[in-house]
Amino acid sequence: MKRSKSDEMMEGRNTCVIEADETSDSQSSMPAMRFDSSLHKNAKARRFASVISMLAVTLLAACSDEQKPQQMVPPPAAVTVRKPIQREVADWDEYSGHLQSPETANIQARISGLIEKSLFKEGALVNKGDVLFVIDDRSFKADLDVKQAAVAKDEAHLVLTKAELSRNESLLKQHAVAQQDIDTAKANFEQAQAQVAADKAALEASQLNLEWTHVTAPISGRISRFFVTAGNLVNGGAGQATMLTSIVSVDPVYCYVPMPERDFLKYQTFAAQEKQSSVRDAKIPCFIQLENETNTSHEGFIDFIDNNLDVNTGTIQVRGVFPNPTGSLTPGLFAKMRVTSSMRYHTLLVPDIAVGTEQSEHYILVVGKDDVVASRTVKLGALFGGMRSIVAGLETDDRVIINGLQHAQSGAKVIPTEELISAESLKALDAALAPGAALKSAQTAEEKR
Repeated sequence: MKRSKSDEMMEGRNTCVIEADETSDSQSSMPAMRFDSSLHKNAKARRFASVISMLAVTLLAACSDEQKPQQMVPPPAAVTVRKPIQREVADWDEYSGHLQSPETANIQARISGLIEKSLFKEGALVNKGDVLFVIDDRSFKADLDVKQAAVAKDEAHLVLTKAELSRNESLLKQHAVAQQDIDTAKANFEQAQAQVAADKAALEASQLNLEWTHVTAPISGRISRFFVTAGNLVNGGAGQATMLTSIVSVDPVYCYVPMPERDFLKYQTFAAQEKQSSVRDAKIPCFIQLENETNTSHEGFIDFIDNNLDVNTGTIQVRGVFPNPTGSLTPGLFAKMRVTSSMRYHTLLVPDIAVGTEQSEHYILVVGKDDVVASRTVKLGALFGGMRSIVAGLETDDRVIINGLQHAQSGAKVIPTEELISAESLKALDAALAPGAALKSAQTAEEKR
C-alpha cells in the first residue's frame, strides 16, 4: 500500500522512506524515490541555515559587547572659594526726601523810591547786614532835616513854657497871680512836652526811612538774582511792596523725609532701649546722598519729628539737620537719607552673588574638607556695597563658592581654588562699611528677597 507525502512528513524530517509497490515495475518507482531524496536535502539545508543564523547572532552580540563604549564620568568642576570677612557694621534704613533751607527771606522794598545801585553778585553767598540795594535818599534826607528842625523848635518852646510855669508858681506864692494863670501855664508846658515827643517820633520814622534806602541782607545765605535792576522805581509799604530778590540760608541745611509708621515705632523702641531717650531727643545719626554721589558723605542727626502722623499716607515727617559750611548742599535738591536702626555689631560678609534663593529660604554653597559641596541655609543681614551680611548659618572658616556656582551641586565633588580679597576690594569694602554706607536694613533686605 502506497503512503501519501503528508504521512511521510509526519513521521519526521530525518526519516527517509522509500517504498515500492510490489506490483509496480522499476520504472514506476523511480519518481517516488527522487521526491523523497529532495525533501531530505531541503530539511538538512534548513537545519544548517538555522545553525549559521544562531552563530551569526552570537558573534554579532559578542562584537557589540566588545565595541560598546563605557559610560563617561564628568570630572569634578573647578570653582573659586573665599572665606567670609568679619567686620563691625550697623544696619540702616533709607528714605527719599528733599533738602530745605532753615531760613528763607524775601527782600522787599520798605520805602518807595528809585533804585540807584545793586551791590551784590547774583547767586553769591552774602552775610547778614551786607548792603544789597541803594535807593535814592535825597528826599528822605530832606525830610529828616525838616523833622530835626521841628524837634529843635518845639524843644525851645518847651523850655519857654517850663520857664513860664516856674515863674507863675513863684508869683502864686506871693498871691500875685490867679490860680487860673497857673493852670494855663501848666497846660502849655505839658502840650509842649507832647509836641516834642511827637516831633522826636516823626524824626525817628524819618531816620528809619533814610536807613531803608540802603537795603541790607536780613540773614546770611545764598542770594538769588536781581528781580529789579538799577533805574527802576519801587514801591514800599504793606501789600504793595516790590520784591527785589530773595536769600536762603545754607548752613546748616535740612532734609525732610516721610517715614512709615512701622519704622517710626521701630525707632521709638531703638531710642528707648539703646539711647535711653525719646526718638525726638536721641539725636539718631543720619546721612544723606545726592543724586550724583555714590556714597553718603554728609553726616547729621535727626532733630525734628512732626507731632502727628498723616492718616492718608501712613507716614510721619522726619527732619535731619546737616552742616553745610561750603554751601554745596542746595535747598530743593533730591536726597536719599539713611538713618541708623541698630547699634554697631560684628558680622560675616560674603559677596552678594554667592547667595542663592529657593522659595522663601536663602542658601550658600560651601566646600568641605573633602572638597564636597554642601548647601547652608543662612539668614541675611544688610547689604554693604557688593557684600552681604550673614547673620546666621555661616562660620568664619567656611569656604564659600563665589565663582562657578552654575557647575557646583550639593553633594558633588569639586576642585576648589581659594581666592584672597584684593587690597582694592578691601578699600572699597571699608568705604562701604563707613557710617551710612549700608543700603538697607536687614528687615528690608529679607522682605525684598
